[in-house]
Amino acid sequence: MSTNSPKSNRSESKLVLDGVPPKRVWWVRLLKFAAWATLTGATAAGVTGFALYYHFSDGLPDIPQVHRYWPPITSEVFTDDAVLAGEFYHHRRKVVPYEHIPKRFVQAFIASEDSSFFDHHGVDVLGTARAAFKTISKKLGLGGSTQGGSTLTQQTAKAVLIEAEGYASATAKNLTRKAREAILARRLEAALTKEEILYLYLNNVFLGHHSYGVQSAAENYYRKDVRDLTLGEMTLIAGLPQAPSRYSPFLRPEAAKKRRSYVLRRMLDEGMISEAERKQADEEPVRVYPVEDVFHEFAPYFTEQVRRNMVDRYTNKALLNEGLKIFATMDSERQRAAQESVLEGLLAIDKRQGYRGPVLQLATEQERRAFLDKAIKVMGDEKLVENKFYVALVTSIEPDGSGAQVQVGPHKGLLPLLGMRWARKVNPEGYYPGAQLTSVKKAVAVGDVIVVRHVVQKDLTDDNVQFDRKLNKEIPEGVTLFRLEQEPELQSALVSIDPHRQYLTAMVGGYDFDANEFNRAFQACRQPGSSFKPLVYSAALEQLGWTGATIIVDSPIVEHDPESGVAWKPDNYSDEFLGDVLLRTALVNSMNIPAVKTFGAVGVKPMAEWSTRLGLTTPMNMDFSAALGSSCVYPYDLANVYATFNRYGRKKPTYFVRKVEDRFGRTLEDHTSYDDPWAPLRDRVAAGYARLFEPGEQVMSPETGFILTSMLRGVVQEGTGGPAQRLGKPAAGKTGTTNDSFDTWFAGYTRDLVTVTWVGYDKNEHPLSRYETGGRASLPIWLNYMKPALAARPQSEFWPPEWLRENLRLLRIDKKTGKLAAAGARDKDAVNIWFKKGTQPEDAAPEKGAVGAQDFMMSAP
Repeated sequence: MSTNSPKSNRSESKLVLDGVPPKRVWWVRLLKFAAWATLTGATAAGVTGFALYYHFSDGLPDIPQVHRYWPPITSEVFTDDAVLAGEFYHHRRKVVPYEHIPKRFVQAFIASEDSSFFDHHGVDVLGTARAAFKTISKKLGLGGSTQGGSTLTQQTAKAVLIEAEGYASATAKNLTRKAREAILARRLEAALTKEEILYLYLNNVFLGHHSYGVQSAAENYYRKDVRDLTLGEMTLIAGLPQAPSRYSPFLRPEAAKKRRSYVLRRMLDEGMISEAERKQADEEPVRVYPVEDVFHEFAPYFTEQVRRNMVDRYTNKALLNEGLKIFATMDSERQRAAQESVLEGLLAIDKRQGYRGPVLQLATEQERRAFLDKAIKVMGDEKLVENKFYVALVTSIEPDGSGAQVQVGPHKGLLPLLGMRWARKVNPEGYYPGAQLTSVKKAVAVGDVIVVRHVVQKDLTDDNVQFDRKLNKEIPEGVTLFRLEQEPELQSALVSIDPHRQYLTAMVGGYDFDANEFNRAFQACRQPGSSFKPLVYSAALEQLGWTGATIIVDSPIVEHDPESGVAWKPDNYSDEFLGDVLLRTALVNSMNIPAVKTFGAVGVKPMAEWSTRLGLTTPMNMDFSAALGSSCVYPYDLANVYATFNRYGRKKPTYFVRKVEDRFGRTLEDHTSYDDPWAPLRDRVAAGYARLFEPGEQVMSPETGFILTSMLRGVVQEGTGGPAQRLGKPAAGKTGTTNDSFDTWFAGYTRDLVTVTWVGYDKNEHPLSRYETGGRASLPIWLNYMKPALAARPQSEFWPPEWLRENLRLLRIDKKTGKLAAAGARDKDAVNIWFKKGTQPEDAAPEKGAVGAQDFMMSAP
């Protein structure tokens, strides 16, 4: 039953029919509109929000799994005896476990960067909104600046984005980047614990001067492990993330100290430290150390060669990002000895070439005053250090030419004649000892800027200067003394190989890597001169059946080149011809004509093939001049050939990388020798076993190899390599000097170490002085290296091993005839020579009507 009255029905009908809505109270209409607007606005906002979320989150990187967190880290090169020799990286980062980082250090970062870290959910909403507002204001030209507002979680998210998308995209100053960073931060908070986020952050944060992560910063600034930092050191580092350059303790120590004070106050306010701790740390001086550049400071040529090798085999990306641990074969002590020997040798040889003049000449008093003012300002209160090099200005010359007054910064001193007698004008034809100065006026003048070394009186002379007692007595007592020096133009290379372990133990590629990275040990192809002759004689011994007693006629020859029509007439160094000589005599005395005739007997093409088989990688000149070393070789190649001689003809590879591990400690390659005292036992056993399957190639019979070594031993005992006897240990080797002394060499070895040294000019602008030979220029560098390299290692005499002894005979041979020496023959007429069994001479040389011979097998000493 209807409850409506007829009257009301009629009224509603009338209203509808008329098409006019009934009147409502105004606030009812307002409420209905508000409800509609709220409903539709929320819906639109929600839709927009979801759309923006999916837009900004599209392509975000996955959340790092802490146990699989493998960011780019530093690859390290160590010597065989565990000395750090180099680092390679895009970002210098060393990842350390969270537990390894001191609690105070973690607190310092939280206090200074994000005090509510353990309370928020990844994003500081107010800070982010404020940063967004200021960023928008700047974009619209309303003033303000772009601003941060990031939590530690957001900073970690930024690091993840940088790794995934690159630095430019992940650090762009726009809202898109901030939104993506915030979304990723929320995801990090949802997926990881706070401690795990801190672990990621503390190993990623950039802390200036190539330091990524706290361990790298601890090493860079304080040369410490992160666990050993003081509170003051921790808080200084913790203050860097906001502006590493602005607060750099190197560039702005006062700003760094103020920032540290801020961090300490924040820690105090948060109850993390006491007032006493804050005060003590705040009073610590800001004392940081220069970032160590071990690559350039230790062994740059060797380490660079390792880098090239690693890039070739593992790619540059792997080397810079994957944290390879590379153990080189370098012995750090031998490497230091090699570098010192090359440096000292070059300084000495370069002085013997003559003085090239001052660094510059200041003609006016005004120029000299300006120079000194600047030098005084730069040097400050620095004291002179004995044997250190300095740049000095010549201020006056003694009237009698006995010395020059010089000034180094604020320090005045004397450059006496005795400290610069070597400084004759450059003259390759001059005889150095007879051309020493008698007056300083012949070399220096007032206004000259020169290089000097601060010395005491006993060190005024070196090996290049004749000591003069009279000049020494004339030097006043108590004055500051200097010695004239110059930077060498000459270059040198040294290659040292342990032939049995197959290790490159030391290598120097030049005088100064920073000035010129060209590695002469591996890249300079130079004529070897007479150091090539052992290759020629080894071919004759092996291929022609010659012996050390084979007679070769030392007489003038002329070789005609049918293609060029040029005639070539080689000479001996002494310009003398001795007639019939033994092959051994020709090698020991480095005679040219016998070497050329032997080369001709072997043949040009067979000799070229033989050189390649022995290990030379450069082509041989296809003419007889190659017998005298006219074909260029690399010092590293020549050292490998002599290592083959040392091993009695067995050619094996030489390694300069002993072992490579990846970031997880897994072995990628291992060439460890079983008797390497520095290697872990596990490596020695595993790699030693592997070496059993790498026997190498026997390129000549062991008998030939030993016989050649015995003759090279004679070079040292009786011939051009005589100065090597000062080593005090049995050595074999060969000197090498090219025409006009453009190149000098010494290639020599003991039982356990093979070393090749080369000296010359890079571009051959002019030759070395005519008296410079392999024995005078290169051999002293060899000797000065080998002495410390073998100081604690006795070397036995070269003697055939037991398994080889039955196939050899040692006979006393007449030097003129090559026959068995008569009984009682004098040493000047006879020599002991080794032969392969069956190749020894049977006839004896007669003497005074008596014929006899001694065939004896000497017992090993």
